[in-house]
Amino acid sequence: MNCPANCMVGAERMKSSQEIRVQIDAALAAGQLGRALAQIKQLWFADPSLANAPFVEARLSKCAAVFPRTECNLLILRSFTVEPLVPLLRATAACWGVDLSVRLGQFNSYVQEILDPHSTLYQEPTDVVVIAPLARDLAPELWSKFSDLAPPEIEAVIDRVVGGYRVWLDTIRSRTDVHIVIHNLEIPSNSSAGIYDAQAAGGQSQVIQRINRELVSLASAVTGCYVLDYEGLVSRHGRESWGDEKKWLTARLPLAGNSLIRLTQEWMRFLAPLSGKQAKCLVCDLDNTLWGGVIGEDGLAGIKLGADYPGAAYQALQRTVLDLSRRGILLAICSKNNEADALEAIQQHPGMLLRRGDFAAIRINWHDKAANLREIAAELNIGIDSLVFLDDNPVEREFVREMLPELTVIDIDAANPFGHATAVRQCPLFERLALSAEDRERTKLYAAQEQRTALASSAATLEDYYRSLEMVAEFGEVDAVTLERVAQLTQKTNQLNMTTRRYSEQDILRIQSEPSSWVTWVRVLDRFGDNGIVGVMIVHEQGKEWELDTFLMSCRVIGRTVETAMLAHLVSLAQQRGMQTLRGPFVSTAKNAPAKEIYASHGFRCEQTGDKESLWVLDLGTTLLATPEWIECRVVDQLGVKA
Repeated sequence: MNCPANCMVGAERMKSSQEIRVQIDAALAAGQLGRALAQIKQLWFADPSLANAPFVEARLSKCAAVFPRTECNLLILRSFTVEPLVPLLRATAACWGVDLSVRLGQFNSYVQEILDPHSTLYQEPTDVVVIAPLARDLAPELWSKFSDLAPPEIEAVIDRVVGGYRVWLDTIRSRTDVHIVIHNLEIPSNSSAGIYDAQAAGGQSQVIQRINRELVSLASAVTGCYVLDYEGLVSRHGRESWGDEKKWLTARLPLAGNSLIRLTQEWMRFLAPLSGKQAKCLVCDLDNTLWGGVIGEDGLAGIKLGADYPGAAYQALQRTVLDLSRRGILLAICSKNNEADALEAIQQHPGMLLRRGDFAAIRINWHDKAANLREIAAELNIGIDSLVFLDDNPVEREFVREMLPELTVIDIDAANPFGHATAVRQCPLFERLALSAEDRERTKLYAAQEQRTALASSAATLEDYYRSLEMVAEFGEVDAVTLERVAQLTQKTNQLNMTTRRYSEQDILRIQSEPSSWVTWVRVLDRFGDNGIVGVMIVHEQGKEWELDTFLMSCRVIGRTVETAMLAHLVSLAQQRGMQTLRGPFVSTAKNAPAKEIYASHGFRCEQTGDKESLWVLDLGTTLLATPEWIECRVVDQLGVKA
């Protein structure tokens, strides 16, 4: 999930957020709760701002029917101003399915509230208490006067701080079973001794790190107590940019603007598991997600996966995914692909860190992904809300969000695969506060089952989704600009390819130069952007008959009825030219199973059949093949208008 530093800024961000708000309200007014929920989450994760926080929380409350939230009462005991974080935290929690009630202890009164048996900690309903003292408040001598201290004085401060931690934790646990999350201490940006601090065994940084190690030991001895690595958080995001000295001096707020949401997100990594919001299974796409490229088109040797650029990005994601499995999180695959091709890559590619045995369930087919995700949940005997879906394709993500609003979808940018691993790590649903032996063995147990069930989604639901895509299909004749891509598609497309005839650029130019032959391409656009040229049709005219030499479509748009739009366009043009029949061969290969039923499902009759090849004919005199109403067709260059 993105933080504000990675999002749009200024007027552009405000305009975009406002547009999304309008769309959200329109979806809610129309009763489209799944769509509204998806848009609300996208708005927040793209722009988690104080301006959006109340809107997001209010609109999420209207989606309770499809996205129920778990209640959680949080108390924050602190030594600094945290009030600006509260709306950010509530909105963040709401997006992760937690209805968070937040109470704040009095400013810098955390010790009194821990020790006082009549404080709000013990008298009000509390599920989680966060104890957040700053190093400069808890140990001011170590923070700003370290160079003035003699070794015995340093030891005395350490004893005092560690002793204080011990008393606090013992006191809380003796009085309540509340979950405890306690911050450790950050190290100053500039040590008092400069670079010499790293040379001395008892330097300022090492002393604070020693206290932090002692805190881990203390917390591990207290059931339900967990350490938030505040020092690591500050270090991870940049010590120099974490704070704002002016805000600290004027408002006792030690956080710069971008740090507000980062601390909020870190708190959420604890609140999610403590509220029972935990994912049990990560379901991954394959092409351009776990590896770069399309296995069905690029082949085993052509996909990007390895220790070097750019394959290193996908290997880093696989390492992160493998780490999740070590936490007891199940792994599954949901990919539109030929199963044999994909499994070959998983089992044989030398750059793969994940192998077949790492996955508890696999759905590699051409069904819609929402249906496959339902099957995976049923096979693993877990709820759909226990799944997290990772896919580089925004169309697939949107479909899954709308069809399965209870499922979590992680947004990743296909153009920046080096951010994929970070996006997965930042999902709080994967956090675990304890691990058992069973957790570590869970993947192996599930992977041995491999049960398959078949569920189909309703056609009406799919049609609603198709309409929401606002698809446009553009048709044009091949020219110098499109020649390379058209030839490439004939050479690489395997799945939805009726003949798998391979043509070079020279071949395409030759065919196009023939008076009775045409090469046309189709480009598909939708509300997410341009999918590029994804289809090719090569036609030869013989008397009153058109023969489809080549009919192919990239797998990136399979399952969206684009093939129907392509055939309808071709039939219309043939009829305009007075053609009587449209004839097309189908040559079966090991990889083009998705193409097998194309002609039969569009009214062609099988005229000849053989071992690997069949011939299909469509009577143009009696056929009316309509373009799907959810696809708008545009002709860039008119096919069949040759001199």
